[in-house]
Parts: sequence; C-alpha cells; structure tokens
Amino acid sequence: MADAERVTARQRAILTAIIESYIETGEPVGSGTIARLQSGESVGLSPATVRNEMAELADAGLLEQPHTSAGRVPTARAFRMFVEQLSGGVNPRIDAARLSARSRSQIDLSFVGVAGTQAVLERTSHVLATLSSGVGVAIAAAADGDMLEHVHFSRLAPARVLAVVVTRSGLVRDRVLALDKDLTVRELEVAANFLNENFRGWSVERVRVEIARLVEREKSEYQRLLNSVQQLWVKAVPEMDVPVQTVYVDGVANLVGSQEDRERLREVLTALEAKQRLVELLNAYIDARQESVRVVFDLEEQAPEMAGLVLIAAPARMGGESRGTVGVIGPKRMHYENTMNAVSYIAQVFDRMLHPEE
Repeated sequence: MADAERVTARQRAILTAIIESYIETGEPVGSGTIARLQSGESVGLSPATVRNEMAELADAGLLEQPHTSAGRVPTARAFRMFVEQLSGGVNPRIDAARLSARSRSQIDLSFVGVAGTQAVLERTSHVLATLSSGVGVAIAAAADGDMLEHVHFSRLAPARVLAVVVTRSGLVRDRVLALDKDLTVRELEVAANFLNENFRGWSVERVRVEIARLVEREKSEYQRLLNSVQQLWVKAVPEMDVPVQTVYVDGVANLVGSQEDRERLREVLTALEAKQRLVELLNAYIDARQESVRVVFDLEEQAPEMAGLVLIAAPARMGGESRGTVGVIGPKRMHYENTMNAVSYIAQVFDRMLHPEE
C-alpha cells in the first residue's frame, strides 16, 4: 500500500492533476478525466492505469470517494501535500514576484489614494476577498506595540480634559479624562510637550513604565510635573485598557455557495462576525516574525466551526516591524497559487502602500 511520504512521481502527477481539476470544477474526478488530461504528455496513461494509481492514493489517505458511483476528491492531506509542492521543490511557484501582472496592477490600483495603516488594512480585506473569492481578513497589530507619534491635551472643564494620542501607524485614540485635580491650560501644554519631546517613538507601554520609574526616583519640584504627566498618561492610555485589535472582514458572502451544510455555514458566519475570535485564530497560527505566507488546514483545532476551511495569511510589515496580519479564509477548493502569491505580495508591499512617495 502506498505511503503518503513515498508517493511515486507518477502518482504525484496524477494527484496534482486531480487537485487542479477539482479546484477548477468542484466535481469529483474520474480516471477517464485524468487519462484524457495525461494524453498530452509524452507517455499517455490508460484509464485502467490511472484507476489503479488512484486506488493506491485512496489507500494512502490522499483521495476519498464522496458517493459510490462518483469519482474521487482530494483529502485535506492531499491539499497539504499540494501546497508543500507549490512552495518547495526545484521550481517553487509561491513567490510574490510570480503573481500575474494583471493581479499586481489590480492590487496597486486598489490602494491608490489610500493612506494610513487602518485604511490600508480595510482596503486589503476587500482586495483579497475579490482576488480569492474567499473571505478577506486584515487585522491591525495591538495598539500597545505601536509607537507614540504625538499627544495633545485640551481643557474642556474643571478636572476634565480631552486627550488625543496619535501613534506612528496612524491610529488616533481620543478620550475624555476625569482628573483627580484640575490642571490649567499651561500645565496641560507643559505635560504634552514633556511627553512629545521625551517619548516620541517609544511604545505606549514603555512610556507608562518609564514615567512610573521617574516618579519613583524624583523628589523635587520636578515631581509636580511628573505627577501631572503620570495622571494624564495613565488615564489617556489605561493599563487595564487592553488594546482592541481592529479587524476588517470582507467577502463573507463568498462562502455561501461553497458550503452545503447550511447549519455549519451559520456557525462559520457567526465566528467571522465575532471578530475577537478571528484575532485569536490568526494570533494562534501567524507569527509576526515569519517571513513567508503560511497555509493552515487544521483551523478546527482552534475553532471547531471552521472545520473544512483553510487559512492563508502572512504578517504585514512597515519599516521592518509587523503592523498586522493579512489573509484569506476559504474552502479547501481554492486557487492556492494565486491566493498565496496575492497575500504574499500585499504583505511585502505594505510598507510601500503606506509610503508611496519613498
């Protein structure tokens, strides 16, 4: 009996042909279809030969037969082998540079005039849904990992202040603060200047830690300023205010025609609407340090309602740092090469999208 790790070259060619035919038509594939596809090769194969090889592939757990009289369809194990073959081997086909000129142009045109991390991620989910016919997903990195660009305080009323915190990714957080004591307009200006001059380019969490350290160390007139700064910063960016990762989802309707089980489809749609669930799902599988696109077939291990679906995703970078995750969730029957290269292309040119003039 054939073993998945010892599939012959001929069996691998037949399996690839079955997968590509199934992706194209969505129909179980018979031996006659593969024999006709193989007839263009230098050595044609008879339907009987193909049928025997398909039986071996089925014994190896790479093909299954949905109905008694139907052809065969690839298993998740077969799709995983297919993706590994696309990514590796002598002539790998997964490379952003291999994305078609038409797709690259479509992506580039879609981002013209779009500025800022949030806007780019929102457009990304739509572009990926369109290109893949799956669900486009884009998630911004947690705000606590972002860098401070500018902070501004405005006095609204006694002991009430509007704080505006702008980060380098383009995220703007505004909050009305209820202070323990009133601060003058001048005191607010001094506090804002202190933060902007000393902490621009720092992560918001590091700012919190450093201010606390300075307050503990200083015992002078400087202490009054630090106390005001600390009160403002802690309320503007509360320690217990867990950063909410912004999630953009587009193309959910693309799944409607790809799932026969309507009850399970409702579960999938519910999971996609519960966006924090998506954050957990992508964070579980996508490492911000990885350099290439990743394909995950075992989504049900983290989210049972995602059984039968596949995740293709990669971290999006700006200036060498991860600014979020972009990807596609779709059925096993998807165009892997095009989708993987599109995700890879968008992830790699993310920096250029945000800084088109450079």
